[in-house]
Amino acid sequence: MDLSLVIPVKEESENLPELMKEIWAAIEPTGMEFEVIIIDDGSRDNTWEVVEGLAKEYGVKPKSSVSAFRFQFNCGKAAALALGFSKARGKYVATLDGDLQDDPLEIPKMIKILESGYDLVSGWKIRRLDPWHKTMPSKLFNLTVSMVCGKRLHDFNCGIKAYRSSVVRFIQLYGDYHRFIPVMAKWQGFRITEMPVAHRARVHGVSKYGVSRLVSGFLDLVSLMFMRSFSSKPLHFFGLIGLVLMLFGLGTCGYFGYEWFETGAMHVRPLLLAGAFSLVMSVQFFSLGLLGEMMNGNKKRTYPVSDIIGEL
Repeated sequence: MDLSLVIPVKEESENLPELMKEIWAAIEPTGMEFEVIIIDDGSRDNTWEVVEGLAKEYGVKPKSSVSAFRFQFNCGKAAALALGFSKARGKYVATLDGDLQDDPLEIPKMIKILESGYDLVSGWKIRRLDPWHKTMPSKLFNLTVSMVCGKRLHDFNCGIKAYRSSVVRFIQLYGDYHRFIPVMAKWQGFRITEMPVAHRARVHGVSKYGVSRLVSGFLDLVSLMFMRSFSSKPLHFFGLIGLVLMLFGLGTCGYFGYEWFETGAMHVRPLLLAGAFSLVMSVQFFSLGLLGEMMNGNKKRTYPVSDIIGEL
């Protein structure tokens, strides 16, 4: 299998038929053997019925296959991508959104860049056909993430990307970390780059993203930085805070204890209360660190799948 196309969708029933036509028109002439993996992320319209029909229609074409999975409820794009990656069999894996804003014709170009030696190619929508209240926060977000990542990319959240299979096997996705796949890949030593891609205006349906994702994106970035630095040694983080609090508490309480021993009088002062509180909090932070060490093993995450269309 040369290529696996992973497509997470949520309520995109009007866009999927045209998207499938474009995929076959773009990939079939290359002669590659490919598969399309569609993940319905808890749609509440007739998306799944459309997917069933498309699987029957396109699954019988030569040198290609179609498989689809449906979550019982909305689990998020990262969960959908993680499931798709786990099922992908291709030497290369490409992702694109199901809203027709990504052009499948860009995928063969990305594959050529991968063949030149890169491990991940991220799309860069130079001319975005989105309102300003989506583009301006996105530019700020991309600049911040580039500084943290150490690699300048202009569009980390672009839906169309291409990977070597080794990348998707290695990257673990959950929460909303799909935005940071290039970041995680860069930190793990993979070679990443970007390629300008066409961006088309949405014709059917509504966008599933709003301005609020900027705030959640920055919080996820802080979480990712913490996980990178301390996921394997949480006690080093919580224990350091606990140690500082313990030293402050011991010093403060020791001073008042010495004063009590010398004078025989004990006066409850704010500083004494602060010292006692610091000792209590130091125990809490040490406990958090130890608990983190005990839970340090990465557990396999599973998601509820109610219906599966296998290869046809």
